[in-house]
Amino acid sequence: MTIRATQSSADSEGKSKFKFFNALAKSRSSVFDKLTSLFSGSSRVDPEKIEELEDVLILSDIGYDMSTSIVDSVSATLKKSGLSTEQVFDVLQAELLKTMKICEVGFDLSRHPTPTVILMVGVNGVGKTTSCAKIAALMQQQGHSVMLAACDTFRAAAVEQLQTWGQRLNIPVIAQSTGADPAAVAHDAMHAATARQCSALLIDTAGRQQTRDDLMRQLNKIYRVIGKIEPSAPHETLITIDAGTGQNAISQVREFNQHTPISGICVSKLDGTAKGGIVVALAHEFSLPIAFIGLGEGINDIALFNADDYVASLLGTVPDQHPVN
Repeated sequence: MTIRATQSSADSEGKSKFKFFNALAKSRSSVFDKLTSLFSGSSRVDPEKIEELEDVLILSDIGYDMSTSIVDSVSATLKKSGLSTEQVFDVLQAELLKTMKICEVGFDLSRHPTPTVILMVGVNGVGKTTSCAKIAALMQQQGHSVMLAACDTFRAAAVEQLQTWGQRLNIPVIAQSTGADPAAVAHDAMHAATARQCSALLIDTAGRQQTRDDLMRQLNKIYRVIGKIEPSAPHETLITIDAGTGQNAISQVREFNQHTPISGICVSKLDGTAKGGIVVALAHEFSLPIAFIGLGEGINDIALFNADDYVASLLGTVPDQHPVN
């Protein structure tokens, strides 16, 4: 998947960096501060502390496999030439970037027919509807014409929420009454977006537990209806993951992927958790594109995933500049 946002100016890039830095404050405190404390008081690394390093990484939700891989790399370098405290962070940063760079994408709607159809899926309460609106706002800012489809017809508040965002952003929302067939809403939205020559159609689906086969079948129905109108659609299926759910996020992606092919991940609420390492675990486990990162509650508090900004913010290595509020 390629989602390209043209943030070309130095000012825009600086704001993006510090949005990441500010959003990862809790995670950085959990990870970076503990690492600093672990390796403080000595210029050389004590081999006995390597095991403690693994514990810190696992507790940050980076995951057992990825944590073990990092520790193995640190241990190998230590045995070969010894390590200073600063070099431990260099090795850690290099290992994280090696994994995260694979998942860094852009966003280029021209790769797909018009409209590009993006299906938003995920379990209840992960911030899927809000993320859908944020992505639409980001696309709109880049000059794209966007339409929203309120296919979460099981929850009246979800339809109203998306309609409210649509009114604020001046983005059309296709919706029906509560209890309507979600696939019927998707059908109407496909025809409406095509008729209006929209650049993109974002379809918000009902939150569903990945273990509920009946609900997953309803999601498959939406998928089939969309495909009958445009065989290549949906062009992207993004699963929204709440960063605060920890390792449960892994099972969510795995189970959803069995029912509908997931093309990318949208991580929400990264600013609200001390365990932002789950983004690393997701990258290591699936190597799926991490398309968007939710960095706050505001409509503009979303960004395209940037591996360098994420890792630097997690480890506290962003250049010393004034943060952006």
